[in-house]
Amino acid sequence: MRVVKIVFSPTGGTEKAAEKLMEVWDQKVETVNMMEYGKNFSNIRLTDEDVAVFAVPSFGGRVPAVAAQRFSKIQGNGAACILLCVYGNRAYDDTLAEMEDLAKTSGFRTVAAVAAVAEHSIARQYASGRPDETDTEHLHGFGEQIWQKLQKGTRSMTETIPGNRPYREAGGGGMIPMPTDACVKCGACAAKCPVRAIDPKDPSKVREEDCISCMGCIAACPHSARALNPMAVAKVGEMLQPVCSVRKECELYL
Repeated sequence: MRVVKIVFSPTGGTEKAAEKLMEVWDQKVETVNMMEYGKNFSNIRLTDEDVAVFAVPSFGGRVPAVAAQRFSKIQGNGAACILLCVYGNRAYDDTLAEMEDLAKTSGFRTVAAVAAVAEHSIARQYASGRPDETDTEHLHGFGEQIWQKLQKGTRSMTETIPGNRPYREAGGGGMIPMPTDACVKCGACAAKCPVRAIDPKDPSKVREEDCISCMGCIAACPHSARALNPMAVAKVGEMLQPVCSVRKECELYL
């Protein structure tokens, strides 16, 4: 049996949540990084004896389009699949439902689904520092329940995963990080960009039509030299205040 983590994690929160969910399994984990630009994901094949964790952040209540495209090329061949949606304490809307459909289309069998909270990638005052100790306790508990289910050979869901079909209209985008005066043109941001929207020789050049506003470039910069317009960030923070101020907890569906 292989245990495979299939993850799209621009700013690290989704990766961290996936690690916490899986670390109680005490298994060797292979990682498929869906952030990798140019990787041939169609070469990735699992079997019905394997277990996969499919982990993505919620972008405006949907699966990031580039992550959906890349995951759809992977061949599940009956492998058990755990869905992990990570969101910034607003709502995950139709993300888990879309993940469930993507997994089925790619030949996986969904056995569990988890919604976890991580620091908001733009308005970072919301869910700051999460996943935290309480989240870790929840994710460890979820991981144990999921592993027990897998050990029993149960490979189907008994609970209904929330979400709407058709999904909500994809939105977001338009928040384009740009270099500050501290930029040394090292190219770390361009290397991290999952869609190669940044010119590696001149990071001030961004193909705005390609940028997915994932904030991976900000997270990758070793000099903290990439940022959003502070007025735009403040406006987003103000808009999210009514829906993000009350703490939301991790959820498990089995």
